[in-house]
Amino acid sequence: MSSLFLTQATRASGRLRLPGSKSISNRTLLLAALARGDTVLEGLLDSDDTTIMRVALSALGVHLETLGSPDRVRVHGIGPAGGFPVKEAELFMGNSGTAARSLVAVLAMADGHYVLKGVPRMHERPIGELVDALTSAGARIEYLATAGFPPLSISPRQPGGARTVRVRGDVSSQFVSALLMALPWAGEAMRVEIEGELISTPYVAMTLGLMERFGVAVHNEGMQAFDLPASAGYVSPGTITVEGDASSASYFLAAGALGGGPVRVDGVGRASVQGDVRFADVLTAMGAKVEMGDDWIECSGPQGVERGAGRAPLDAFDLDMNLIPDAAMTAAVLALFTQGGPCTLRNIASWRVKETDRIAAMATELRKFGARIQEGANFLRVFPPVEFLAPRTSTVAPVSIDTYEDHRMAMCFSLASFGPRPVKINDPECVSKTFPGYFAAFEQLVS
Repeated sequence: MSSLFLTQATRASGRLRLPGSKSISNRTLLLAALARGDTVLEGLLDSDDTTIMRVALSALGVHLETLGSPDRVRVHGIGPAGGFPVKEAELFMGNSGTAARSLVAVLAMADGHYVLKGVPRMHERPIGELVDALTSAGARIEYLATAGFPPLSISPRQPGGARTVRVRGDVSSQFVSALLMALPWAGEAMRVEIEGELISTPYVAMTLGLMERFGVAVHNEGMQAFDLPASAGYVSPGTITVEGDASSASYFLAAGALGGGPVRVDGVGRASVQGDVRFADVLTAMGAKVEMGDDWIECSGPQGVERGAGRAPLDAFDLDMNLIPDAAMTAAVLALFTQGGPCTLRNIASWRVKETDRIAAMATELRKFGARIQEGANFLRVFPPVEFLAPRTSTVAPVSIDTYEDHRMAMCFSLASFGPRPVKINDPECVSKTFPGYFAAFEQLVS
């Protein structure tokens, strides 16, 4: 396994254009494939997760045409009639939750025979709540190994399924988004009801907004029930520009807070449809200076704080992270650099079923820096180590960070290089899942 050595960082400043949002890219790829007409996607993310979606759609008979570069693609939509051109296929989903869950729902509404598999971790990520909801709507899905988890076998949908489907909202918002995108393709009036609390609601709001761009407006009852009208399905809007990835923005903005700044990211801002843009509020609460335009955000460190002066630059926090579960990982590493008490991240139960068990992984790696950690089913509390408040040294051995094949573990722990010890990131290539050029971009801004 390869590793990447990050020398101790002291400054961060500059400007960066973000790659496209993974969540928007995979949703628009799927909706464009289901729509009538051709759709040009501008600014599409080129990464492992979007490649998985593109390869799967191609295997199902959807024609995708690259227009000069991988971030500009024309999708020739198949429309609602007749399902996918390819009626039998085995699809490999890697560890892409956005691709796997949305495709399971769409294929369950289709008329073919399909098998969906992934890497071993994908086979540990729950999907039973989504399968139960789809089965009530007439889907025929079988578990090929452990009940409630992939791999899955999908057969043509049976007629006469329920017109109201119910799904738990506290496991993954991707289940809800998958249902919302898939059901209108069937052309029937349907209702989706949420059982319990719906987590990560900004991602569902994003899904609804993109569906409306493709001609399907959903009546939303306070994020607890959704009425899907009978319709002729999706219609291409012609061209869609994918905004920058707000989750990726969090690492560079955090670097600006730690390294003085200013660091500006272009491609996401006040007008963003992504929930992780709210990470700017977390940085503000920690004492950083944040400015924002419609499509840019800039962050600088707290006023009057000199790095290396023997005290932490950021204030401790106690925050509900339900709306920003991905960017919350960045805040967990920033907790190492705080003063004024422990930092608590609440309402993060969804971390347990991500690319790895992120609560356990984050606790393990933060302890390597001397932090005391308390963890629970849905929270993480970080007591920052005293040495992070002291002047840095240059003779200590690096802290070796394991990444668990999780791209966000690798990216957020790059920020620990602003601490008193250098950092070694194991398996840095895992960032290719969403941001293949991350470390090159990080090194351009940090010195």
